[in-house]
Amino acid sequence: MQLNIVNEVAALERMTIGQLRQRFAELYGEATQASNRTWLVKRIAWRMQALAEGDLSERARRRAAELARDADLRLNPPRRQTTTATPPEPATVPTPVDHRLPPPGTILTRPYKGQLVQVQVLTDGFAYAGTVYASLSAVAKVITGSHCNGFHFFRNTLHHHKESA
Repeated sequence: MQLNIVNEVAALERMTIGQLRQRFAELYGEATQASNRTWLVKRIAWRMQALAEGDLSERARRRAAELARDADLRLNPPRRQTTTATPPEPATVPTPVDHRLPPPGTILTRPYKGQLVQVQVLTDGFAYAGTVYASLSAVAKVITGSHCNGFHFFRNTLHHHKESA
């Protein structure tokens, strides 16, 4: 079968997304939910060419898979550099404050299995037993030995501080 890829791609460009999906399903034997016209046209054109002129050899497929495993793949193209006289200042993003927490410096106190647990709220975490943890859940896991929601574990202490604030 002689394939005129220029004419075929021109015909694909005139199709609707629905028609392209139908053509994709005919060529690949499976449906697609893709709605990106460029992607659909490229995949369909590649498949038509592969069917007409032959696909990659098994050796080429193995080599491509080997290169892909070793490659540092980009998912998005690099952004174009804009020319400016001076580089812009980096934006400072404030650390989001969780409204469920009392202010830094607050000591959360909770009884657990006969012990009085004390955790200090820090600007960037929680201090417990000489170690800083990133989340209340991490602290609760150390205390209980199993994963549990830190807000749930310290709920009575947190509600008390919220009401007095």
